[in-house]
Amino acid sequence: MVDLQTQYQKIKPEVDQVIFEVIHSTKFIRGPQVKQFEEELANYLNVKHVVACGNGTDALQISLMALDLQPGDEVITADFTFAATVEVIKLLKGKPVLVDVLPDTFNIDPEAVEKAITPRTKAIIPVHLFGQSADMDEIMRIARKYNLAVIEDNAQAIGSDFRFADGTVKKTGTIGTIGTTSFFPSKNLGAYGDGGAIFTDDDRLAHRLRGIVNHGMYKRYYYDEVGVNSRLDTIQAAILRVKLPHLDAYNEARRRAADVYDELFAGCEQVITPYRDPRSKHVFHQYTLKIKNGKRDALADYLKAEGIPFGIYYPVPLHRQKAYADENFRDENFPVTNRLTEEVISLPMHTELDREQQEFIVGKVKNFLRGKV
Repeated sequence: MVDLQTQYQKIKPEVDQVIFEVIHSTKFIRGPQVKQFEEELANYLNVKHVVACGNGTDALQISLMALDLQPGDEVITADFTFAATVEVIKLLKGKPVLVDVLPDTFNIDPEAVEKAITPRTKAIIPVHLFGQSADMDEIMRIARKYNLAVIEDNAQAIGSDFRFADGTVKKTGTIGTIGTTSFFPSKNLGAYGDGGAIFTDDDRLAHRLRGIVNHGMYKRYYYDEVGVNSRLDTIQAAILRVKLPHLDAYNEARRRAADVYDELFAGCEQVITPYRDPRSKHVFHQYTLKIKNGKRDALADYLKAEGIPFGIYYPVPLHRQKAYADENFRDENFPVTNRLTEEVISLPMHTELDREQQEFIVGKVKNFLRGKV
């Protein structure tokens, strides 16, 4: 699904050098490269504060802690997403309120969000799924109307832009109260291990976030609040500093690969290629098809037999998961999510894809769907 080896070979001298420098310095925790990376990422995103942390899940949890999420507080998020988004709400004894998504972008449905608001609602977590922004015009309108915090889960869309109705353009992750991301190796900006970051323009929140990631300390051995141990390793920060200047080129390579897929699937009636919201600059963390006529699972079996990588994100909606079962989650309230879990399949998508590889992959998909196998 992701060719990290070939990508590494293109930046190998720089990466090897910075790793050697960190090892030589022995400043493995909170070394100078961490602060430098935070500053460089803040400049790229045009946001006041970036706080690095251990991973994307921690980034979400720490954000909720900084917002003083209390037991029983409700947080609205999408049913069609990775479990980390609701996991952190449950860990803090909050109440996840799941809503359905839109059938074209797969992102959270703003109308469903507004209907789900109650006096206990504290925040909204829109997930910018597969590399495309949620409808932040509507999400922010709702948040302002009901005085809610917005935590953007930007783990799959770093580098994406969103254009508001007034023409303003902002990077995803910098629009809400707080933004979060993951540097898991397969992400568009991936480390060589775990890593994450939190973004905000709010000085007070940034101060709290910096304390929480480091055991609640602002001064060594003085604990002002309950925190966690969630720090970005210096080696990972150094690697991310090498990769950050390439991020726009990486995203553009993904868009070109998506264009080729779109072209090759043109006229294939059993396949729906990804919708591109004109307001959002899609960065294609995933290239996700919808397969009609109930053939998705059989196609997956065929691709597996042919040795072609694929992903099904996600096979079971969160409202049906044992860990997040809730009597208020009724299957009929999630028609879009239920359908997507039966239709979606993601094809290889990364910076090193070439047309020959894509022609081979698409040829196999088409042959199967046409019954030529």
